[in-house]
Amino acid sequence: MTYGKIVYKMWQPSKMILTAGPKIGKNDIRYVSDAVKNGWNLHHSDYIYKFEEAFAKYVNAKYTLSMPHGTSALHIALVCMGVGRGDEVIVPDLTYVTCANVVHQLGAIPILVDIDRETWSIDTSRLEKYITKKTKVIMPVHLYGNIADMDGIAQIAKKHHLHILEDACEGLGSTLHGKQVGSLSDAAAFSFQGAKLLSIGEGGMLVTKHKGWIERARSIVDNGISFTRQFWHNEIGYMYAMSNIQAALGLSRLEDIDDLIARKRRINRWYRERLGGIKGIQFSPERKGVVSSFWMNTIVLDTDFGITRDELRIKMSEMKIDTRPFFFPISEFCFYNKQPINNPVSYHVSHNGINLPSGVMLTERMVDYIASVIRKLLLK
Repeated sequence: MTYGKIVYKMWQPSKMILTAGPKIGKNDIRYVSDAVKNGWNLHHSDYIYKFEEAFAKYVNAKYTLSMPHGTSALHIALVCMGVGRGDEVIVPDLTYVTCANVVHQLGAIPILVDIDRETWSIDTSRLEKYITKKTKVIMPVHLYGNIADMDGIAQIAKKHHLHILEDACEGLGSTLHGKQVGSLSDAAAFSFQGAKLLSIGEGGMLVTKHKGWIERARSIVDNGISFTRQFWHNEIGYMYAMSNIQAALGLSRLEDIDDLIARKRRINRWYRERLGGIKGIQFSPERKGVVSSFWMNTIVLDTDFGITRDELRIKMSEMKIDTRPFFFPISEFCFYNKQPINNPVSYHVSHNGINLPSGVMLTERMVDYIASVIRKLLLK
């Protein structure tokens, strides 16, 4: 604690320390420049194919399809799983709202289940009571780089003959029993939005082990196009293409993925070393068998420190430390809360959770400063 106070007095940032930020890789500009100069006509998809192939190898997926964002990957996966009007999809209450939106947009119903404190995803001890004859898919979310209880979910899904769709948008690089997220289910969606581990500004990837699904997906993301008859369309589809330039940047950043994960895990270690002695806060879970990428380094305030989560964030902002609140529970939005929902863990974690600065270029001196400010505010 004394060390933290000394650092706090010795150094202060001249500008805001942000929650996210990329590392510019050695091939980023070279690949993107090549795509700009030469990625036309017969070469308009060269980097797309290379990126999809490299991504499939990295996550050990049979089939991959690049997308404009993670939301579109979730959407197309649900379409391929046959989700439609009146069906039900089980979703953790604490996640980004897009998980429920893509279900609703297909005419289906998102069933919002509470999370547990071990995973920050679907509480498998409560899962089966939400399964009905209308249930078609379980959608676990790997929140902030944590991993859902995929073993428990797989057992329940098998018992009830349900598909599993991993929302791995925030989980890239995390592993369970040595297996990459995205390879633990029927299909998965990844995001490459600007704050993500593999950041290309926007973008996503659909992965699956089902050949029939990926073949249909390749058609419906291009307006239901036929691959045997030019300009013929087999069904009403969507326009969900990733650009060759985005894929060029994605390929370059994927080549650097091990270093990015190592940086994230090192930052997490720094935070735990400096804040681990404070009773009443929970760090990002990393249970046995899990190796987290720690996309976001997070804390949850479990004790009344005399300052609320929101007050703490305001004070930290005044000290040039950017933070993010956790997502709101989806059931807290009036347009999804049609009847009373009792999901106490989701509400507690949401209302008391903070995403700390986690950009891969964060330095130990910055973490020293951030931790010292947190200690000063919580332990005053």
